[in-house]
Formats: sequence, C-alpha cells, structure tokens
Amino acid sequence: MTRSDDRSALTDPTGLRESPVRAFSVQILAGGRVLADADVHPTDGTGVVHSELHVASGHLPVGTRSRLVDAVLEHPEVDKAQRLVVTMPISDTEMLDRVRERTDAVEMHAAGATKIVEARLLRAD
Repeated sequence: MTRSDDRSALTDPTGLRESPVRAFSVQILAGGRVLADADVHPTDGTGVVHSELHVASGHLPVGTRSRLVDAVLEHPEVDKAQRLVVTMPISDTEMLDRVRERTDAVEMHAAGATKIVEARLLRAD
C-alpha cells in the first residue's frame, strides 16, 4: 500500500467531494508487474469512502480482480466507513461479484464505460 499526496479535490460521479489530501493506492503485483490497482479516497460525505479500480490489459491470473476488491475492503480508510462507492470497468463481472459477496445493499449503475457501485459495508461484530 502506498500513499499519494493528491492535493486537488476531485468530484466523483455520485457528487461526493473527495478529501483533497488523503488519497491512498492499493496494488496487486506479480513478478514486479502491477496487475491491478485501486485508489482509495475518503470523501466529505460522513462515513463514505470512494475507490477507483483498474486492471492491466491482457491476461491476468485467475482471482486478480477479486484480490483487488479484497485489498480495498481491508484498507484502514474503508474499515472506518459505512458506505463504499466504487468505480470499475463496466464489463468487469468478477469485481462486481466480489463486492456483492463482501458487502450489503449493493446498487449499481452505468456511466459510459464505467460502472458505479454503491454498497453498505458489513461489520464483523
């Protein structure tokens, strides 16, 4: 996990404003190559965190996309939140399936070539 200092405040497609300083990156690596990565941004919305999921083009080992979702859901910023807003490629079903397995009340809609997924995070009490 690496931290990036993106000081520009961005607005995601849901209208939530991302925190201007605290952006984090999660990567799935194999053989020194980045197979998949995600940016994790706290938002100005109370209890809401935003993540953008990306995968490398070409053949990827089975489960890479699920591992990326797992890494995002295990991130400390996500652990503090009640809701997660995720953007991912519209055609990626493995990531969507994994979000559905690990979260609750999942809603999805398309925005061009992107899928926006909103989910309530489950807590292990």
